[in-house]
Amino acid sequence: MAETLRASLSAHLARLPGPPDAIWPEGVPFADAFRHGTMSVEIFAPRGTDRQSPHAQDELYVVVSGRARFDHNGTVMPAETGDVLFVPAGNPHFFLDMSDDFATWVIFWGPRGGEVPETAAA
Repeated sequence: MAETLRASLSAHLARLPGPPDAIWPEGVPFADAFRHGTMSVEIFAPRGTDRQSPHAQDELYVVVSGRARFDHNGTVMPAETGDVLFVPAGNPHFFLDMSDDFATWVIFWGPRGGEVPETAAA
């Protein structure tokens, strides 16, 4: 069986929002693109309020359109097209003030609890 090697931004955005649920009454703002081992990729395009909770794996956000402010563990910073944001597993984070076209790929990987950082050579 061939593995998925490509995820189309427009095709995945067309799947959003997904059906409403208890956390996302306005519709689920993410859609899976593909998985391989511990790695998974999804598109995330929250509208209104970002109701994320901390994740069990390390993650990268690659902002593909729009702009927002990003709150990572209480530190707020801008996030705009072309930015890459890293969040270690378990860290509180969410987007604020998203533009109407805000969308980001999210890449999760590694073990639950995150990878252990390498220590600097002494």
